[in-house]
Amino acid sequence: MDNFSYCSPTRYVFGRGVEKETGRLTAAMGCGKVLMVSGGGSARRSGLLSRVEDSLREAGVEWVELTGIRPNPTDDRVREGIGLCRRERVEGILAVGGGSVIDTAKAIAGGVPYEGDFWDFWAGKAVMETALPVGVVLTIPAAGSEGSGNSVITKLDGMHKISLRTDMALRPRFAIMNPEVTFTLPPYQTASGIADMMAHIMERYFTTTEEVETTDRIAEGVLKAIIAEAPRVMAEPTNYDARANIMWAGTLAHNGICGCGRREDWSSHGLEHELSAVYGVTHGAGLAVVFPAWMTFMAEKKPAKIAQFGRRVFGVEESDNHSAALEAVDRLKVFFKSISLPLTLNELGIENADIELLVQKFHEDKGLPFGPYHPLYPEDTSAIYKLME
Repeated sequence: MDNFSYCSPTRYVFGRGVEKETGRLTAAMGCGKVLMVSGGGSARRSGLLSRVEDSLREAGVEWVELTGIRPNPTDDRVREGIGLCRRERVEGILAVGGGSVIDTAKAIAGGVPYEGDFWDFWAGKAVMETALPVGVVLTIPAAGSEGSGNSVITKLDGMHKISLRTDMALRPRFAIMNPEVTFTLPPYQTASGIADMMAHIMERYFTTTEEVETTDRIAEGVLKAIIAEAPRVMAEPTNYDARANIMWAGTLAHNGICGCGRREDWSSHGLEHELSAVYGVTHGAGLAVVFPAWMTFMAEKKPAKIAQFGRRVFGVEESDNHSAALEAVDRLKVFFKSISLPLTLNELGIENADIELLVQKFHEDKGLPFGPYHPLYPEDTSAIYKLME
């Protein structure tokens, strides 16, 4: 096990009706006025935003709004939010939505106190040390951004989709999590969220670090819980307990606990980021295509950990690591297919993918080589994309 430092300061307030705590927790952040960031309107139509506003009003917190944040959030909306915050002299950010809304809110929070271009942080030209405080009212369990210090933003000039990882600066101060608000999520969005949270765990699970049995078992346990609850939540979308377990799993997948003491990979996320940047696909659905392809490629290079994943998570019985690894891929595909996720680029809606462009952009954004589990060079990256066809 590697040395590590772990701190997860986010306060999780979980359960029925907990959105009524939003105002109190926002005021406790020291914020008398916030920018409230939200998405395409479902939070307003469901009544959630009205309940949040009532809670803010009761706590004496003022707010201004930035609405219409779309999936795969872009730098132009971040810049718009930074300008709004400065004009209105807000003291914090409140995100009401899923990963794209939260990531946008975080980027705004980091950009407001910075004198330069906020993209400097994503481009690696500056290190983020301070940010406005961020609170979250979660509506979509998927990205895990409610408990992480990460933010993924796409720069429209060149379509560069980059993940910024901070230790503390962008971790939300609180996350309001009511499983009831997820009852009306469309099945495809629910399934894509499940793939996303599983991928967050697997990026940490597939490691070259030895002797990490504790975090192996944590990761395997959360994965098995997701696999067990997924059919229930798909068949019974208003099943509170199924929704609650899936929502909490999404947080545990990405708040860092599964990665303590181990080198993480993130190659599959990088490969998917290029797909969603170029073709605008749903991130979780893209990961359902990418991860089995990456695992198939790695079964030929470094099969032992994939075999362990198959045996412990899916009950694979093959003793040979290579055979067990390939069976693990097959079982993962069967699971994804069972919740109606795509398995190929064509099923994802991408015909005649420009693999050369994807490979070029991947290494421009991620470096050469990339991937601690097995370093990827352009020929490797190309081979993985071709396994998705």
